[in-house]
Amino acid sequence: MVSLVSLFTYVLTSLLFLCTHNTVQAIAQWPKGGSTRFYEFKVQMLQVNKLCNTRSIVTINQMYPGPVVYAQEDDRVIVKLTNETPYNATIHWHGVRQILSCWSDGPSYITQCPVQSGQTFTYEFTLIKQKGTLFWHAHFSWLRATVYGALIIYPKKGVPYPFKFPYEEHTVILGEYWQQDLVQLERSVMASGGTAPIADAYTINGHPGPNYNCSANDVYKINVVPGKTYMIRLIGALLNMESFFSIANHKLTIVEADGEYTKPFITDRVMLGPGQTLNVLVTADQKIGRYSMAMGPYMSAQNASFQNITSIAYFQYIGATPNSVAIPASLLPRFNDNLAVKTVMDGLKSLEIGQVPKEIDMNLFFTIGLNVNKCGSKTPNQNCQGVNGGVMAASMNNNSFIRPNISLLQAYYNHINGHFTEDFPGSPLKFYDFVNGAPNSAPNNTGSTNGTRTKVIEYGSRVQLILQDTGTVTTENHPIHLHGYSFYVVGYGSGNYNPQTATFNLVDPPYMNTIGVPVGGWAAIRFVADNPGVWFMHCHLEIHLTWGLSVALIVKNGQGPMETLPHPPADLPRC
Repeated sequence: MVSLVSLFTYVLTSLLFLCTHNTVQAIAQWPKGGSTRFYEFKVQMLQVNKLCNTRSIVTINQMYPGPVVYAQEDDRVIVKLTNETPYNATIHWHGVRQILSCWSDGPSYITQCPVQSGQTFTYEFTLIKQKGTLFWHAHFSWLRATVYGALIIYPKKGVPYPFKFPYEEHTVILGEYWQQDLVQLERSVMASGGTAPIADAYTINGHPGPNYNCSANDVYKINVVPGKTYMIRLIGALLNMESFFSIANHKLTIVEADGEYTKPFITDRVMLGPGQTLNVLVTADQKIGRYSMAMGPYMSAQNASFQNITSIAYFQYIGATPNSVAIPASLLPRFNDNLAVKTVMDGLKSLEIGQVPKEIDMNLFFTIGLNVNKCGSKTPNQNCQGVNGGVMAASMNNNSFIRPNISLLQAYYNHINGHFTEDFPGSPLKFYDFVNGAPNSAPNNTGSTNGTRTKVIEYGSRVQLILQDTGTVTTENHPIHLHGYSFYVVGYGSGNYNPQTATFNLVDPPYMNTIGVPVGGWAAIRFVADNPGVWFMHCHLEIHLTWGLSVALIVKNGQGPMETLPHPPADLPRC
């Protein structure tokens, strides 16, 4: 009798779990065989001693970087987030396609209200046909400067890597560190109308390395066996910078980008913008010694200040003496070496022939860049510290995105009027020489419009989107990230996009979730809009996102439950 009661209780509990989490309709046709991975994330303060100072930073589970989320392809991931700090918080699962789980995507005021102090929210999603290196990070204010960690998705059991199995795997996360409170820093930057101060240090797995004050022992190390090949999972978790990375005297073989296998490509150095991930193979084929792993700045904007001290970690051979002098990584390019960035991008090709959309239903053209708005403050010395006494901004198609004060997805799903419009232009209102002829007499003619303007896309549409950098204020490489989708990067080039001369790769283009739009150039991406919801598209340089370089794409429902966004979860936070 006891066993029957237990069985009944188990079945009832299981049904209640499915019902309360609104997953019945969503998992009806999901791949079978995936396990469920449970994680508990607590947003907590951690005291750290870095750069001669002690301060408290926001972390997950008092870990910096945060805990690694491990899973396999097609696994279900459930993460219970409890906020034990005085700050609001959300988590974005960067690169996860969130099939029918838009509610768990994480950007604050886009798919959810923030998880407030003392509150809890449970993220749930399935890694449908996904594997490789992704990562997670905070998506509220500038908290992702310290709140981030790796998301590693292994192939299904028995499925090998498409390259020789490495002797070991190591995760290397590139970041930036500030001595200030990050939420207060964002507020002060926005109040000033000016630009953001530079980071106090670059970090490799949270360690600045010996080039910084009080950091001789604050160094990350990988101990390697001579002759063995290692896979390094590189993650760009920087906030406002892009970064070069290299290992002294060693070649890097790229085998994966943004969680998708690539044809092997050998290079001396790589560049990662915020949001980008690369898996590289490195063979320990040099003399026994200590070799520097170095990250240094890539800054393509003109007249912009940046941290110019290189962060160092060690690629150290077993047998090297503890006092071995580190062989320096002399191959880091100059800070504005655009050719070095282009060379690596040219080498990225998908391992398999992709299902690139050949026919296009929707052609979109978005300009991206910076703006300077006229000063409207009565205290301009305090609030108008941008170029020529203006207020800094950033935009797509000259519209600076304003986040609503409730979740945009909730407003859309529940038909709540007044929080957004559906009139984001599919192309610029005016075409001209975007790169060389852009107005740059700031702030007289460099202003942008403001609004929570969205672009609506019919379900199943085959979309081509041209991203065009502009010379308003300055040209710059912009890492553009699309939530909820990966896309084929079918083309890119310098100058203004010209459909008559642009060359496209429709055979094996890289399949990415974040694309660095070339400085003074353009990139063309294609994807099929087969995932309903509200999806954020933005520059992953946080200062540009704060200034408004973003847009929300609304992908409408299709037909039937497998093409329809499910109901929101019961514990969705309220604003």
